[in-house]
Amino acid sequence: MKEVHVIVDRPKGYTDKYGNVYPINYGYIPGIIGGDNEEQDAYILDVDAPIKEYDGKVIAIIFRNDDVETKWVVANEPFRKEQILEKVSFMEKYFDSHIKMIEQD
Repeated sequence: MKEVHVIVDRPKGYTDKYGNVYPINYGYIPGIIGGDNEEQDAYILDVDAPIKEYDGKVIAIIFRNDDVETKWVVANEPFRKEQILEKVSFMEKYFDSHIKMIEQD
């Protein structure tokens, strides 16, 4: 999967108005339009400090089973499937979803 550019707007530990805490950085991929007609959501792995922009490869895609939207998982280094699942498993707490891994170089 080619490199993508991500704008990070919710740093690790961000709490939204509903009380949900984001355990990893969250942002969007400019120009990639999602099912909600907005730029595509992305989770950024292994970034601890808040950043504004990030470049990395899409390593997994989280599909909502109700087909409302998808979220991309982006990293700048390879991760084992177990590592990815551990970092994004909180999604299952909020959404009925499944994760598709992307073949990594």
